[in-house]
Formats: sequence, C-alpha cells, structure tokens
Amino acid sequence: MKNLISIIILLLTVNILIAQNSFQTDIIKTSDGDLKITFVGHGTLIFEFKNVVTHVDPFGRLADYTKLPKADLILITHEHGDHLDPKAIESITMADTKLFCNEASLLKAVEGTVLKNGEKTSYKEIKIEAVPAYNIINKRETGEAFHPKGNGNGYVLTFANVKVYIAGDTENVPEMKNLKGIDIAFLPMNLPYTMTPAMVADAVKMFNPKILYPYHYGNTNVNDIVRLLKDKKDCEVRVRKMN
Repeated sequence: MKNLISIIILLLTVNILIAQNSFQTDIIKTSDGDLKITFVGHGTLIFEFKNVVTHVDPFGRLADYTKLPKADLILITHEHGDHLDPKAIESITMADTKLFCNEASLLKAVEGTVLKNGEKTSYKEIKIEAVPAYNIINKRETGEAFHPKGNGNGYVLTFANVKVYIAGDTENVPEMKNLKGIDIAFLPMNLPYTMTPAMVADAVKMFNPKILYPYHYGNTNVNDIVRLLKDKKDCEVRVRKMN
C-alpha cells in the first residue's frame, strides 16, 4: 500500500512538472532557418534560432527554470520583480551566457551589460536594439509613472530577415512611430501598468506589425483587441497564453 501511494505521489509530481513546463510554441520561418518562440507567460518568452537560446524576462513563478534550456542570451526589460528574477536567471546562466538589461536592473540584482534606449548591439547573428518603454498616462498615487521614461527597455531583435519587437512594460508612446519593418510585435495590455486594448490598437496602427501577440495581459479580455483590429487585414492577431 505504501509503495502504491508513493507511486501515485510520484506520478502526480511528474504530471505537475510536465504541465508547468508545457508551453505553447510557434515556428516562424526566416530566410536563414526557423525561429521558435516559446510562450512561457506574462512578459516571459524564449526564442531559439540557429542554436542560440534567448530568454526574455525569465520569471520563476511561471516555470521551473532548472528544467528549461540554458540561456546563451538573456534580455531584461526592467527591474520589477515580475521581469527581473535573479534565481531564475541563475538557473539558466552558463559561463558564457550574455545578459543585457537596463541600468536599474544591473544596480539591483544582476551582472550584465547595460543597454540604454537607442543603443544597439548584437549577439552572434542576432541584432539587438533597446527602445523606449514607459508610461505617459498611468501613474502611482504619488504622480510618478509606473515605468518612468528613460528607465526601462523594449527590444527589437532581428533574426535574419525577421524583426521582432518586444515592447516591455509601456504605453503607446510616440517613439513607436520610429519602428520600421516590424514583422512580429509583443505588446502589453493590462491596467494600470501598461495599455488598454484601445491603446494597443493605436500602437499597432503606428508601426504596422505583420503579427501581433498580445502579452502581459493579466485579466484583460483579449477578445477586445481582436475586435478592435478586425478590419486591419495586414496584421494578424495571435492570442497565446501570456496572461
């Protein structure tokens, strides 16, 4: 009987771990091979391209990072706890892992290289550009923006001929008009920290991505953004489990 109970507990544990790390994925065709996107949840993503594994904002509450692929490259958008998780970072870091982040993340908890808004770099064959991510309207009771201008990053990543925009925690800021040739966009959609569906729709119309993935959307009804963009035939809205 004890052995049977032990087996049942073991099976339940295994099933929980499998479920926890069983994420939706998409394959995007590029001119130089497949780009695999893993949707971990919230603001957390994994990109795999030409044997390079890129983790964006790894967050241990969403996954057991000891069981996920080690990172060649880590990108941190900003220092808030749901985006900067030192324990998760430690679990996927190798001796030669490269980490890029905003300055506040470096000061707070991690070792890496600071990228400021507007700065560009590359890792192997991946081009990286840090772009502004901030609030204009949504603020704390003190009047301070949840995400002040000049602090956090969004990232534009170029994988061969495919450009991916990971917005980070931001509103539909004017700088989005400067984004060119974006194939895939990840835009956040939850209040009071980021955008409403209407703000996301406005952002999409500013830079016209071919594919939109709403992410970091919490309890927001994702059907709202589908409805708002239903007549924009040049942008495909793909909803994945990213709340």
